[in-house]
Amino acid sequence: MKYDLIIIGAGVMGTFHAFHAAKKGKSVLLLEKNSRPVGSTIQNFGQVVPGGLDTFWKKYGRRSLEIYEELQKTEDFTLVRNGSVYVASDEEELKLIQELQQINEQQGYASEILDPFQTALRYPDINKDYIKGAIFFPEEFSVDSSKFIYKVIEYCQRHLEVDYRPNSMAIEIKENLGEVMVKTAAGKLFTAKKAIVCGGYETSVLYPEIFAESGLVMVKLQMLKTKPLHHINLMSNILTGLTIRRYEAFEECPSFSQFATPKKYTELKAEGIHILFKQLPDKSIIVGDSHHYAPVTDTEGLGLGVSEDINRLMKEEARKIVDIKDEDYVQAWAGFYVQHPDGIFEFQVSENISIRTGIGGKGMTSCAGYAEEKINELFPI
Repeated sequence: MKYDLIIIGAGVMGTFHAFHAAKKGKSVLLLEKNSRPVGSTIQNFGQVVPGGLDTFWKKYGRRSLEIYEELQKTEDFTLVRNGSVYVASDEEELKLIQELQQINEQQGYASEILDPFQTALRYPDINKDYIKGAIFFPEEFSVDSSKFIYKVIEYCQRHLEVDYRPNSMAIEIKENLGEVMVKTAAGKLFTAKKAIVCGGYETSVLYPEIFAESGLVMVKLQMLKTKPLHHINLMSNILTGLTIRRYEAFEECPSFSQFATPKKYTELKAEGIHILFKQLPDKSIIVGDSHHYAPVTDTEGLGLGVSEDINRLMKEEARKIVDIKDEDYVQAWAGFYVQHPDGIFEFQVSENISIRTGIGGKGMTSCAGYAEEKINELFPI
C-alpha cells in the first residue's frame, strides 16, 4: 500500500499531523519507535496555556483550545477546562500582569485581573503573604499527559483509519522520482507521497548531519510529584512569579525590559527554575521545574539523574506559595525536550520530506493548531 503521508514519531506533534491529515481523508501511516510514546509529550505538566505564549504562537494555542474542546465533547480525553492563574508576588510582577491584561483585551483573549482578596478567596490554598494579585485565563485546560496522547492515537485509529505502528523505528528515508520510501529497523519498507519527521529529541538516527547544524538545543528539566494531598484543592493550573518573569507573553509587555531579576530569585534563575503546580485527579500535585541546556550534539553532559540541590530549591520556593512539606514528595524525575531559537525547527529535506521538531515547552498547548495549518498547506484540497 502506498500512503498519502508517513509520519515518524507519535508524540503530540506527529500525532496531530496524522489527525488532521486523516480528517482530510488522506491515508496516513504513523510510526513510533517505542512500544508507545514516552518522550516530551508524556513528561510535561499537561497545562494548555495559550495565555503564556507570544502573539505569534498564541493563535495556534487558541486554535488548539478549540480542537481540544471538540475532542472532549466526543469522549473523555482527560481535558478539564479549569483555567490557569498566574500569581504575582511583587509590584513588578503585578505591573506585568496588568499590562498583559491590556494586550489580551486588544487581542480578544479572555482573561481577568484578580486583586489579592479575590485571588485568596478563589485559591485559599495559596499562601496569602505571597499574593499581590493575579491574572486568570478561564478558557484554558489541564490534561493528564500520562494518558492524553494514547487516547488521541486510539481515536485516530478507531475513527480516522490512521495506520499506527509502534515498535517501528525508522532508520532510513529516501525520495526517488517523487516517491518517499521509509525503512524501519525491522527491515520493513513503506512508501508514501510525503513524509514528515516529528522525532522530538531523537536526533541521532535520521538526518544527524542536519540536526548537528540545526541550532536545536536539548533541555533537561526536573520535576517533582507529591502523594495525594486531599486537604489541598488547587482548582486551576497554578503559575507563579518566576513564570511571569519567564514566559514569552510577558516579554511583550512594555515594562518587561525595565525589570532586572530581583535578588530573591538569583539562585533559582541560575538553575532555570520557575514554579508551576498541577494537581492530578487523584489529588497528587506535580511541582517544577528547572531548565538546563546543551546542544543536541552534546547532550550527554546533561546527565540522566536528578540533582537534590535543585529539588531542594524547588521545594523551598514551592513552600512559599503552597504548604507542601518535604515528606509529601514521593517522586522526582528528569524530563527532556528540544527547542529552537526560532520557536520551532522546520526543514525541507527534499520536495516531499520535511522535519518538524524543537517546539520546546509549548507543544501540548500549540501543536494541535500548528499541525492543522501545516497539513492544510501540505494538502490544500
